[in-house]
Amino acid sequence: MSGLNASLGYFLTIVGVSAVGRVMLARSRLRWTFLIEFIAAFALAACRLEVDTIAEVGQWAGALGPDVAITMLFLSITIHGIIMQGVSGNPSVTLMGILQKDIGAVAGILSVAAQLLGAHFALVVAGKYWEMELTDMHMIKNLMMSECTTSLRVSALQGVLAEALGAVTFHLVYLVLKSRSQLLSVPIFSLLLTFIAYAGNNYTSGYVNPSLAYALTFTCPGHSFLAYSLVYWLGPLIGMSLALFLYLGNIPLLFSRNLLYSKKARFRVPKGKTSED
Repeated sequence: MSGLNASLGYFLTIVGVSAVGRVMLARSRLRWTFLIEFIAAFALAACRLEVDTIAEVGQWAGALGPDVAITMLFLSITIHGIIMQGVSGNPSVTLMGILQKDIGAVAGILSVAAQLLGAHFALVVAGKYWEMELTDMHMIKNLMMSECTTSLRVSALQGVLAEALGAVTFHLVYLVLKSRSQLLSVPIFSLLLTFIAYAGNNYTSGYVNPSLAYALTFTCPGHSFLAYSLVYWLGPLIGMSLALFLYLGNIPLLFSRNLLYSKKARFRVPKGKTSED
């Protein structure tokens, strides 16, 4: 079985299982959003793990170049956006909802915990898939599991800045397109996230998603857990908070008045009269 065919079969399986789970939860009477966040985080991390396998090993073990990895990344993000409408699988997006008072603190914490569990489950599933060694690419990846390559290729401070820059860009676009049609927002998000991942490849891989980073690099040697946490948690949270402040002019959970933009007067002085009249 060729490496590309095996990867396509893996992607289709992950997408199919996630779509079925999403539909079943949507049709049930249970309003447990955190379960859908679990599925969203699982699908996102599981697909990205295989994309990284193609990028790391595919070129010299499966004749799959970087263009294949970029294409698969774009397609996986696009399909994820179509299937998982209304959920993100991203803790920083969930925490932004708390800061906007769109969701409660308890619901937000449950969603973040579910996202981390979903990412961990994706790592377990991908590991079992690699152990099958269906192709040379997956055999090599299975041998590399305990010595995976870290995504953090710069210092912790540079990593925080890189993730914050990617996060502020992503969250600003997210806030602008939040209420727009999916036909417009999904392709833009896919292009943007693919570009951030490509631009940040030599720095932090541009995850701008703490749960995704947990699945892809927290278990890799090279840096401490604290360094990974600072880069992939603090960076996105700084970028998210800055994006929210720039977009709204304040952070609703912390401030009641607009600190950045002044509101226009709600009445006009009639023509021919002065403001004193």
